[in-house]
Amino acid sequence: MRSLASWLVAVGWLACCPGAAVARGELPGPVVPEGLGVNIHFTDPQPGELEMLARAGFRWVRMDFAWGGTEREPGRYDFRAYDRLLAALEKHRLRALLILDYSNPHYDRGLSPASEEGRQAMARWAAAATRHFRGRGVLWEMYNEPNIFFWKPKPDVEAYSKLALAVGRAIRAAEPGETYLGPATSEMDFRFLEACFKAGLLEYWSAVSVHPYRQKGPETVAADYARLRGLIGQYAPKGKQIPILSGEWGYSSAWKDMDEVKQGKMLPRQWLTNLANGVPLSIWYDWHDDGTDPKEPEHHFGTVGNACHAGREPVYDPKPAYRAAEALTAALGGFQFQRRLAVGQGDDYALVFARGQEVRLAAWTMAAGRKVEVVAREGAKFKVTGHLGQVLPPLVAGRTGLGIPLTDAPQYLVPETPDAFLPAAEGR
Repeated sequence: MRSLASWLVAVGWLACCPGAAVARGELPGPVVPEGLGVNIHFTDPQPGELEMLARAGFRWVRMDFAWGGTEREPGRYDFRAYDRLLAALEKHRLRALLILDYSNPHYDRGLSPASEEGRQAMARWAAAATRHFRGRGVLWEMYNEPNIFFWKPKPDVEAYSKLALAVGRAIRAAEPGETYLGPATSEMDFRFLEACFKAGLLEYWSAVSVHPYRQKGPETVAADYARLRGLIGQYAPKGKQIPILSGEWGYSSAWKDMDEVKQGKMLPRQWLTNLANGVPLSIWYDWHDDGTDPKEPEHHFGTVGNACHAGREPVYDPKPAYRAAEALTAALGGFQFQRRLAVGQGDDYALVFARGQEVRLAAWTMAAGRKVEVVAREGAKFKVTGHLGQVLPPLVAGRTGLGIPLTDAPQYLVPETPDAFLPAAEGR
């Protein structure tokens, strides 16, 4: 009898070379949850905060690394706040993506660096930071959303590119082993991205980070990723593989037609979509709600509530998005995305994840609930978990295969027997 893995390869369930997509350098690998994280807005966590964050399966945090706050006197750098943050993260096996931002009142009148003096000052500061934190697994991101109002006084791709080049050269000269990336655009700004690539930034960037915000389903990002991948291929140095990172992306539960329940469905769909599109790092915005105004969308991107309850367990009130992160990382932890099955219609999704001989499925639909059929051995039984970790009724494959009733929330299927996907004709 053929092994499970060899049969799955033969029928197209598994890729023949599952390790081929492993990310380069310090970027995370493709195994869940190595590339999953959240944005934070602190250097000193509350007691119990990082424990709760890590318990959900997050492995990364993204945080501002403020130039103005760490170079208060020209040429003198104080990184002690980030020393504390990195030490706290490492206790929980968390890594950091630190954003080299924004400006410094000692240069360019506190605006985004546009003079040669300002660019070189920021480059020296960035080089000092990478030297200080060398070997700590940090990803260094060049600015945050420079294509919108974060670049003062107004967006300027030429000025940004000159700065990013100066910083890239300084980092490569000081610490060539550190990982440098950008440009962290707001949404998929292809004009801005291509201008950065034309300026030569792919010589220095190890990855391209984008923030693919949208109020449509996260699955719609696939075409954008394909277009961006084509642009990278057009401008990248010969032989250099440059992945796309989802450096910031979330859904506010205060948006129109969105609430906490729907937000809890968007998080796993976003992460699964990124994995299916070869995106090795997904940073969800945000860790906790930033306020309590029910009409302010910026206050409601979090996976947990706004208030920290000191001395209580858990210290924050989990939203459905937090429970969804817990459920996804529990169901698929240690597994690697293999392929999307051709089932149902274009907006139906059945993703195969594997760990050695073990196989698990994640399945959902963008449309109204419908049922799809997946090849499986007649009589094979499957445990089913919902997107919030709830136990759902088990499924049993019939003569025509395994019928999966889909909803707009992912569910995770685990075969109860190792030969669930072997055709009955092969027997034992």
